[in-house]
Amino acid sequence: MTATSPTSPSGRAGHGTGPRAASGSGPTAVPPTGLPLPVVLAGARGHGSWHLDNIRRLQDKGLVRLAGVCELTPLTEAELAGRHVEQSADFGALLDSTGAALAVICTPIPTHTDLALTAAGRGVHLLLEKPPAPSYAEFRRMADGVAAAGTVCQIGFQSLGSGAVPAVRKLIGEGALGRVTGIGGAGAWARDEAYYRRAPWAGKRRLNGVDVVDGVLTNPLAHILATALALDGSSRAEDVTDIRTELLRANDIESDDTSCVRLTTARGRITVAATLCAEQPGEPYVLVHGTGGRITFWYKQDRILLQRSGRGPEEIEYGRTDLLENLVEHLTTGAALLVPPESTGAFMKVVEAIRRAPDPVALPPDAWRLLPGERRRVVRGVDGFVAAAADTLALYSELGASWALPKEVSTR
Repeated sequence: MTATSPTSPSGRAGHGTGPRAASGSGPTAVPPTGLPLPVVLAGARGHGSWHLDNIRRLQDKGLVRLAGVCELTPLTEAELAGRHVEQSADFGALLDSTGAALAVICTPIPTHTDLALTAAGRGVHLLLEKPPAPSYAEFRRMADGVAAAGTVCQIGFQSLGSGAVPAVRKLIGEGALGRVTGIGGAGAWARDEAYYRRAPWAGKRRLNGVDVVDGVLTNPLAHILATALALDGSSRAEDVTDIRTELLRANDIESDDTSCVRLTTARGRITVAATLCAEQPGEPYVLVHGTGGRITFWYKQDRILLQRSGRGPEEIEYGRTDLLENLVEHLTTGAALLVPPESTGAFMKVVEAIRRAPDPVALPPDAWRLLPGERRRVVRGVDGFVAAAADTLALYSELGASWALPKEVSTR
């Protein structure tokens, strides 16, 4: 019997619609044998098209085989590049009929847990897009259910596949920066008004009574938070002891598009600031501060700048391990899994704090302007405040932003 996910009928992943999750239970997962491994992609449009291309890349390497695509509206022959692939809107049935060993889930955020458990119940291992869930309770339901089924789950924080992450951790451990005094993160991106019309759940905190939490720090720039936590060595839920948030919005949405958070961890302090209303959009980065230097990590470029007292600056580029490829290697050779669910527990505690915080405050009309040619809203001076927050570990309000709140809007 096919059961439609309560959040998927009108939900979309990018331009694609969410598939239906089917009930059913299968055998406990065992490591698959023999390459290529058959994989089903759930959510193949919008960002899912990146996964489709990546699966094709790994297919050409003989690691996987695209066995099925799950979309409410089937992909066209052009979208499939002329290849014949089984398609269905029934995720569970498609997993059964294709004999899938792997599933890639890139669907609306509220559907993640049910679809992950549908796969796990059939012994199918999975790559689950970030954020893994819209609430900590749903995250735990997913992670515990996957573990109970004996399946393997990789969370799609691709930045954590960067070789720069262990390299920076090693530099910190060797004392290259002296004592670490804090970690900052900055993301100044731009999204036009159409971005919030691309799907019914876009820019929502809730939809039809179900949590979505599609804010700047929980979805489009979630990698900043996850990467900062990883560099701090504070990726598990119990590593975060306090969270303060300032959630604001310039756009006519429910969720936040200009926000900052400050985290207290067992090791120190992390402040991350981000906006989708930048005046001059740039590459997001994480900044590690130390008594003897600092490291700037542009995670999308796998590039760091190491600056130390008494030495010239060093710029280093690293390689990156694809997370689906790592999942295949983990299952077939025993390679270490890079982003298991538990390593995103701290990130999910931040998502929960943002979910439970008061609704984001609308910025006054004089705090932003509309760029007519681009049809996007720009917050005046926000680029400088985002950079200053990462540099000083201060929140917007503490930096004196005229449009910021007088104090943190929540403490969790």
